[in-house]
Amino acid sequence: METLLIADDEKNIRDGLKCILDWEALGFALCGEAANGEEALSLILKSRPSLVLLDIRMPKLTGIDIIRIAREQGYNGRFIILSGYSDFSYAQAAIRYGVEYYLTKPIDEDELLDAINTIRESIAAEHQKSDSIALYREKAKDVILHELVTGVWSGDSANGLSSQDFQNMELAADIYQVVIYEKFGLLPSDKSYHFADLLNITNNGNHSFESFQEDSRNVILLKGSFALRRFEEFLSHYEKAEIEEGSPMDSLFLAYGHPVRSLDEIYLSYEEASALIRRRFFCSQGQHTLGYHELPAMTSHRLLISDDKLNEYCSALTNYLQANNRKQVAATLFSMEEYLYSVDSTITSIRLFLTDLFLQLKENINKLYSNARVSFPSNTAIIDKIEHCHYLYEIILYLSEQVKAIMDSSDNSSRDTILDDILYYIDNNYQNNIKLETIAPLFGYNSAYLGKLFTKLIGENFNSYVDHRRIEHSKKLLEQQNIKVYEVSEKVGYKNVDYFHKKFKKYVGISPAEYRKQLKLDE
Repeated sequence: METLLIADDEKNIRDGLKCILDWEALGFALCGEAANGEEALSLILKSRPSLVLLDIRMPKLTGIDIIRIAREQGYNGRFIILSGYSDFSYAQAAIRYGVEYYLTKPIDEDELLDAINTIRESIAAEHQKSDSIALYREKAKDVILHELVTGVWSGDSANGLSSQDFQNMELAADIYQVVIYEKFGLLPSDKSYHFADLLNITNNGNHSFESFQEDSRNVILLKGSFALRRFEEFLSHYEKAEIEEGSPMDSLFLAYGHPVRSLDEIYLSYEEASALIRRRFFCSQGQHTLGYHELPAMTSHRLLISDDKLNEYCSALTNYLQANNRKQVAATLFSMEEYLYSVDSTITSIRLFLTDLFLQLKENINKLYSNARVSFPSNTAIIDKIEHCHYLYEIILYLSEQVKAIMDSSDNSSRDTILDDILYYIDNNYQNNIKLETIAPLFGYNSAYLGKLFTKLIGENFNSYVDHRRIEHSKKLLEQQNIKVYEVSEKVGYKNVDYFHKKFKKYVGISPAEYRKQLKLDE
């Protein structure tokens, strides 16, 4: 529905004009009437009617003065001049200001109707053209935004766009900054905040930012000093606020790049924000933002994830767990977290690394702690947990809790001293190439001191005790006739079968083969 203003100093004429036509049927709604020129001008500038029926001779301001001032103030509506004077000079002046119709009083109904219909069709055509231009402008804007953040755009690709075009598309600004945000951890039924909606509030809806998607990411392009200042204020509040765990705001994560001064540099800010959003996995507990100032720490290391490191950490955790050394278990987990933070690998690769570590550690522990009252979760549960953790620290904490549960539940009630833990470790690892130099650090000793302490308390040196345990276990294996002697040697930790023969004869007095024959004779 278009709007209509009637301005005439004679009330009977105003009343007649209101009734002469069915304005509503013609698509016009009366928005006001004026009895003098000043009142008419004020209503025109305030209400911006689509059409004004204007008497040429008005008190205080003439119709021509009203039209001139209104045009100077940016009013682009239509005028129909009404006059009792057939003065051509008035018509000339009106035409100069874009007035298409000059009707004399008394008003001919048919003549007025023809003018209204023509104006109505012209307004409709203008609306259609304006809508088409707006649609084209929005499509062009979408393309330009894509090119700006991907680096395709440059000043050379402006394709004839003027500074006014950028003004019209609301892309012109003295400074820009890219923000990427994502939501996570919410069930489909949970309410979530959109950061763009939040900015609409903080920026008072003044079009100081663009909100769009790029490569399935939620992107905000801040435009102008005002927008950047309000964003800084938001960050200051957001980073300091006590956000309730599990709330919609707790599910929001932001990453932002450097402010830049030109359209050509926007892609640099976007690339920084993109790199940062991928680092959310490494954030600490309660951290909801990553900014460009944290980029140097990210690029200072170029380590690659490796199976060697996986085996190294798994072996260390297994050993420290057996040694009941909680301090070193924690230190190893911390070291692993630092290593994973520094590697140049995808988050998927890191999740796979941690899954493999977890499952391998579980296998080791189950062999060593078969009598534990608490066991690891199922493989499926472990894989699912690691896959759905949003942060690295959550996975490390999960692993730490599981290891602690195993250590707490293991049957070590009879091992009241460090020495008992060492003996337990030897009994479970005699088949490996264990040495005093490698065992001592597990328990927080240097090898020389531990060697003296071991000999004093046990009555024999470390190596001799290990040999005794190996030989005792080998005797049990030799009772199984289906196992060959060289296999027994390997199973108890002697890789050289001749060396095994020598040790066995030293402690038993006869060779392994003779021992097996003696067992048969005793049957």
